[in-house]
Amino acid sequence: MDRNEKLAEVLAEFAQNLNEGFRVQEILDHLVQKIVEMLPVTAAGVMVMGPNDDLHFVAASNDGIGEIETLQNELGEGPCLEAYRSGVPVAIPDIEHDERFPNFSRRAFEHGLAAVFTFPMVVEGQRFGALDLYRDQRGSLDPADMKSAQVLADVAAAYLHNAQERSNAADNLDLLRQRSLHDPLTGLPNRTLLKERLEQAVARGGRSNQLVAVLFVDLDRFKAVNDQFGHHIGDRVLVAVAGRLREVLRAGDTLARLSGDEFVIICESLDEPALAERVAERLGASLVPPFELEGRTLELTASVGLAFCGPGQELPESLLRDADFAMYQAKQAGGAQHQVIDHAARLVVDGRGRLARELRGAVDRGEFRLAYQPLVDVEDGGLVAVEALLRWQHPDRGLVMPDEILPIAEPTGLILAMGEWVLTQACHDLQHWQQQFGSAIPRVTVNVSPYQVMAPGFEATVKHVLETTGTDPASIFLEVTESAFLEDGPRAFAVLKQTRDLGVGLILDDFGTGYSSLNYLRLFPFDILKIDRVFMDDLDEDPSTRTIVAAIIDLAHGLQLSVVAEGIETQRQLAEVVELGADRAQGFYLCHPLLVDEMDQRVLAPAHGAPIRLPVPASR
Repeated sequence: MDRNEKLAEVLAEFAQNLNEGFRVQEILDHLVQKIVEMLPVTAAGVMVMGPNDDLHFVAASNDGIGEIETLQNELGEGPCLEAYRSGVPVAIPDIEHDERFPNFSRRAFEHGLAAVFTFPMVVEGQRFGALDLYRDQRGSLDPADMKSAQVLADVAAAYLHNAQERSNAADNLDLLRQRSLHDPLTGLPNRTLLKERLEQAVARGGRSNQLVAVLFVDLDRFKAVNDQFGHHIGDRVLVAVAGRLREVLRAGDTLARLSGDEFVIICESLDEPALAERVAERLGASLVPPFELEGRTLELTASVGLAFCGPGQELPESLLRDADFAMYQAKQAGGAQHQVIDHAARLVVDGRGRLARELRGAVDRGEFRLAYQPLVDVEDGGLVAVEALLRWQHPDRGLVMPDEILPIAEPTGLILAMGEWVLTQACHDLQHWQQQFGSAIPRVTVNVSPYQVMAPGFEATVKHVLETTGTDPASIFLEVTESAFLEDGPRAFAVLKQTRDLGVGLILDDFGTGYSSLNYLRLFPFDILKIDRVFMDDLDEDPSTRTIVAAIIDLAHGLQLSVVAEGIETQRQLAEVVELGADRAQGFYLCHPLLVDEMDQRVLAPAHGAPIRLPVPASR
């Protein structure tokens, strides 16, 4: 096999080793052995540049050559250093008589070497080191051998460059992973890494038959720190808090930052829940000493929620959410304390969550119904209006009442579409009654949520419904509670005035509860005031209640408002409100809420052609 064939074979092996991902040391060890087999030399070595511009021995075909390679650094001279620094090959065909590197050459000659040839390893202008070839006989290498040696040096340089790039890429990947898994402010694990460690912790807990606890920490009133001192101070506080929390944790516990001022701790290897509660106590105590930052003294507390995963349990998807929920329970109890998850309360919240998801499509699925309860004139028992009351015919739960619907529909914004549906359906039902029974039901009252009143376009929505259904505005009354005015009284006033200008009537509902501001009665354009049903329970037994109801009725009449007493459930209550001067009454004693068909059959049809009369006292 000639020289070119041997070179090609070496290069092919080198390429294969590169593809197979051999380590640098393995590649270079193999290379120097192949060079000795291929070229007319006694030994070969590779020196690679170190971090301080020092050449470090990397590979040699035998131990003796390894000593000679490292000798050049010790002496500060030698052909390898020269080739590395100059970037051109260095040839010493007769070491015994060499005067360029007297110290090196003398020592090399003493080791039995007669000639040395060094080739720089350079790629893309970057110097990596030098390839050294040694002979035990004087004489030069022929040009072809010199060329082959430089090719091998260049290939080695290319490999080192490639290895360096891979190393840099791996370092960058590690850095990116570090950044992707850690919070940039505190350096703590973030949500992604927390999830990984939580899964691992629960798996270990299952094998060791021990508890795993999640502690959810939220600083109390931290927003005030940012608002008062700025986010720069807020960030420094968070870093300081992270440091204090870390100091009181047990070895092996994981502390992570989710976002803002929320921290989470995973506690493993727990024999009993009390151990995690003691950790929570230490966390709270660690925040007691004031924080001194830039001349400011800040005092902080935290609310901590705890949730547990027991031995042998699979990781519940809601474990972190349970700890979060427990933290909010701690906040609702006043903060600066810890709270273990209350699963009964959690079930209630989960039930509302499921109900909220199901509520979203209830309008489109046609699951809503309206029931109507009469408002009766106390003078003659005549039906003066009916109040539209929302019912949800749930496919599994049956009839769901407003006290379960509204707490879900209002904060989620679903109340807007639902409210428009209620008003539209009430208008259609009123037209049905007017076509079938004439003026037997002159008006319908519709409850309006404060969220509807304060939402953009409320007056426009009411106008649109009245026009599209062809409903006389005077036949519609909108019932509004005092809470509609609490967020922005002037805006609520403007919206209700615009709405009343359409011709609809306004009823102030549930008066006597909440703030019961007399200013509302003076400023807002109400037609009717409804006394809350809470006053009816002991109206005939408690003189103070009777006095309050009497005062409300007198006040309303003084302002030219009609008064409805709702929640009438007994004949005695009805007699009392009639005696006190109420104009209208509403309640189970007079009539339960009825669906449209029931209203037709039980209230309207029997009285067709004659005024409707419901049970009221004969006179005041």
